[in-house]
Amino acid sequence: MREHAAEKWSHSHHFAIDTAQSEKKVTIVFAITTVTMVLEIVAGTWFGSMALLADGWHMFTHSAAFAVSIFVYWYSRKHRNNRAYSFGVGKVNTLGGFASAVALGTVALMMIIESVGRLFSPQAIRFDEAIGVAIIGLIVNIVSAFLLHDGHHHAHHHEHSHDNHQHNEEHNHEEHSHHHHDHNLKAAYFHVLADTLTSVFAIVALVAGNYFDWLWADALMGIVGAIIISKWAYNLLIDSSDILLDKAANESTANKIVACAEEDGVTVVTDLHFWKLSSKHLSAIVAVATPLDKTPDDFKAIICRDVDISHLTVEVNKI
Repeated sequence: MREHAAEKWSHSHHFAIDTAQSEKKVTIVFAITTVTMVLEIVAGTWFGSMALLADGWHMFTHSAAFAVSIFVYWYSRKHRNNRAYSFGVGKVNTLGGFASAVALGTVALMMIIESVGRLFSPQAIRFDEAIGVAIIGLIVNIVSAFLLHDGHHHAHHHEHSHDNHQHNEEHNHEEHSHHHHDHNLKAAYFHVLADTLTSVFAIVALVAGNYFDWLWADALMGIVGAIIISKWAYNLLIDSSDILLDKAANESTANKIVACAEEDGVTVVTDLHFWKLSSKHLSAIVAVATPLDKTPDDFKAIICRDVDISHLTVEVNKI
């Protein structure tokens, strides 16, 4: 009897998303980014280009961020069935994205400080050599962006652990798909976009300095790039911190849960908590008061009919 009950009612608490392909792509990008980083730092120092040097050091922090991302994927895979984590390790992916957002913000600040200094104290630059290296860096960044973009775009595949939730997948896909991001991969993608942007700015600044003698353009492009990178970092920081802090999902989801539970006209939702276990998995605790002879399973079936919830707990109080 006990074995039958355990088999019927127990369920997995693995709420992470499938990241096998993402991990492979991030590893490849980490390797080529690290090689290009070394090339740009050495070339920027040797040829005296602030834009090129900033791009190189920028890539250094991204290389470190990719290393963190790879560790996050490994950690999530290793502990996916560890019962010490009450709701699994889905948030470790978001934590990696949060850490990368902080790194992006730090890079932007460093770029602004250094670029402002160079704006008032221009230095001699060997433009032809620096332009050549910057173009190599741009090509590498474009390849990396295409490599990560496909995974970033398709990172919201549905993966449910409850059989009775799978019929909701198609119904709720349109409503939730824009929230189902692999934040770790999203962070890696933003890092590559930031690299691509700074490479473009470096080339523009170097060409302007070479042909128009605009030495200030090198530093100015560093400032512009830092401002744009700061915006990306801020958006990613907000997006990931909402999940880490168990911020409630959108209001429409709350209204839909309440409407489902109260559809009989006499039941009242007395308490509701809902939050994200990962970027795509929602958990909810619902307390209802009802005069009807409905069980928690009855309410679960009703709610899960219209709302895609991976882990749902219902408390029923008779009135």
